[in-house]
Amino acid sequence: MADAVETLRAAGFAGPYACAIVAGTGLGGLADALADAVSLPYADIPGFPGAGVSGHRGRLHRGVIAGRPVLVLEGRAHAYEHGDAAAMRIPIAAAMALGAACLLLTNASGSLMPEAGPGSLVRLSDHLNLSGMNPLIGEPSDARFVPMVRAYDPALNARLDAAAAACGIPLPAGVYAWFSGPSFETPAEVRMAGRLGADLVGMSTVPEVILARFLGLPVAAVSVVTNRAAGIGDGDPHHAETKQAATAAAADLIRLIRSFVAALPAGDP
Repeated sequence: MADAVETLRAAGFAGPYACAIVAGTGLGGLADALADAVSLPYADIPGFPGAGVSGHRGRLHRGVIAGRPVLVLEGRAHAYEHGDAAAMRIPIAAAMALGAACLLLTNASGSLMPEAGPGSLVRLSDHLNLSGMNPLIGEPSDARFVPMVRAYDPALNARLDAAAAACGIPLPAGVYAWFSGPSFETPAEVRMAGRLGADLVGMSTVPEVILARFLGLPVAAVSVVTNRAAGIGDGDPHHAETKQAATAAAADLIRLIRSFVAALPAGDP
């Protein structure tokens, strides 16, 4: 991690930052909304993973949104790409070391919620880890026993809700179920997740929430609904559909993020 931070400081990425934002599948337009942007490919940063899924360009950006300095991680590494649930540990730790005051995660998901169809935004209130993986497996210290009662920071959640209200964007809260992927969920798995309390299903985000909690970085998350979960409605989910729907919803997400970031204080969130 130290090599990554040294490289980034030398490239002009020293903070502080109001927020670090992870842009998920099809949401790279967020980076295009930055003013005064400076970018660096993940491949040029020691320890940063490759982001090999289409719709994830794998670039780190610094810039300004709503008058606030932010970091944007354009693309993430998924556990199903590398077999490593901790693949995003160095990027998140580096963002924190560079001065990011909080972490906002975005993703694409399948919805079980009748009121949240494709194109909707949902704030994550909690999650179910159904993957059998955890990014802290093998961590040698007792710090690995991370409490997850308020995994999604209440103050950041309140700011997201206020930002959505200010923009006139519906933002229901929902529970996200993490499946390992890369195959989509079966209808039976979706029914199981629903009975356990899930409102959304997807293949990312939860490892990053756990890592942020472990590192002491306040975290919140917003999901872009790209499809009805398998077995709900007609047709099968496809990655191309996911990218297309996420891109179509990007304008609302960018408006929400602008409003959210504008209300962040300069220091602690």
